[in-house]
Amino acid sequence: MPRYPSRYSSQSSFSFGPGPISTAIKIIIGVNVAVFVAGYILPSLWVQESTKILGLVPTFVVEFGWIWQVFTYMFVHAGPMHILFNMLTLWMFGTELERIWGTRFFLKFYFISGIGAAVITVLVSLLPFAPTHQLYRSNIVGASGAVYGLLLAYALYFPNRQIYMYFVFPIPVRIFVLIMGGLAFMSSMSDNGGGVANATHLGGLLVGYVYLKGLRMRLSPWAEVKYRYVKWKIGRARKKFDVYSGGRSEGRGDSNRWDRRVH
Repeated sequence: MPRYPSRYSSQSSFSFGPGPISTAIKIIIGVNVAVFVAGYILPSLWVQESTKILGLVPTFVVEFGWIWQVFTYMFVHAGPMHILFNMLTLWMFGTELERIWGTRFFLKFYFISGIGAAVITVLVSLLPFAPTHQLYRSNIVGASGAVYGLLLAYALYFPNRQIYMYFVFPIPVRIFVLIMGGLAFMSSMSDNGGGVANATHLGGLLVGYVYLKGLRMRLSPWAEVKYRYVKWKIGRARKKFDVYSGGRSEGRGDSNRWDRRVH
């Protein structure tokens, strides 16, 4: 992710990532890594059983009442690349959101997205279709549901920010999230019941959107009023002041005057 130049800098600079890891993300990554490392230290049979108990298996939730799985599945991962990409995405897109929201609201949103994604997955697994029958007995693991919720939130807050898809193609965040959601939807139509269900990805996107756009306003109307007021003030300031980069520009007319107001 590019880091944009400071207003006091005359040269553009780019760096990988959003900066130091924030408080909540340190905790989340630490717990996930600890659980993953434990899987390599403990006997394989114990790991298999614990994964079955901690992972999200819809049939166990529905038939045996293992409700805790809608929470614990977020801390279990299927392999090194799985946890690497989940934690990397969490850091890249979650750090700035935590700075904006604060640690308390960030954790609340993260777990609501992850748990909500699990609940939606269980509900989808009950539908009378062939892919959902496979999903009903699959073991779903990983933080992807919560991470997709963060992706959605990031796209709502920074829709036009450029990121590099596959580290090559620059696209706006909103387009990136649409692509990821579309891929997850297409994959979910032919899901083979593997360890990571695309229905969970879609659930994270849906829960994140509904929470930020709807439930948050009803649950915390005063916070929403303050957010709208600040947004209005920023919009008013942008109309009042023009923004120009330093140096000369080509062309003629009043827009090239050096003494115009700059903010």
